[in-house]
Amino acid sequence: MIPLTLQRWERLTFLHWRYPPHLLAERLPAGLTLDLYDRSAWVGMTPFLLSIRPPGLPGLSRVPETNLRTYVRGPGEAPGIWFFSLDIANPAAALGARLGYWLPYTWAEMSVHDAGETMAYVSRRRLPPGAETSIRIQVGDPVSPGSLEKFLTARFRLFTRTGPILWKCEVEHPPWPLRIARLLHLEESLLKAAGLPRPVEAPLVHFSPGVEVRVGPPIPIH
Repeated sequence: MIPLTLQRWERLTFLHWRYPPHLLAERLPAGLTLDLYDRSAWVGMTPFLLSIRPPGLPGLSRVPETNLRTYVRGPGEAPGIWFFSLDIANPAAALGARLGYWLPYTWAEMSVHDAGETMAYVSRRRLPPGAETSIRIQVGDPVSPGSLEKFLTARFRLFTRTGPILWKCEVEHPPWPLRIARLLHLEESLLKAAGLPRPVEAPLVHFSPGVEVRVGPPIPIH
């Protein structure tokens, strides 16, 4: 794959909730189906720091991002990700991602605070206004990913749609170095803003210091 951008995703926290499949299936575009684990669909909320640059050019400053996604399969395709929303603390980056990848980015005021074994993420959507998050975790010991952790984190394709066209975008990165984590605080309205019901269970929580990432261009599927 020839990358369109080189990125680094770091200080990333995974929050994952189990959902009944029928609650998410109706929110997918034509051409995508849910990818299930243990007969359940899963929704992930991932706050982190993003660095991005075109190949051959100097790096850009790190900027906070939080995305909300679920796990899908395309027509005859490998597993991937469908994003309900992506919030980023840079209006130009939000506009660029909307125009370049047709992803539902929005501009938000965001911060990431690293206090050693404690991570804190705060976000407030600016345009359009509304959804907020306040997340704090305590980072624990390294963990060897099992089948569920690999299902939730080893995703190397994203899907997007514009009009009648479904697109795929390849993503390359090494396996996530994961650590267990404990949720200390969570207030959020991203799920509600995406039209998703409140989860009935507490989320699974993992943390990663980060990975280097190569992101390819959008390719039409049909």
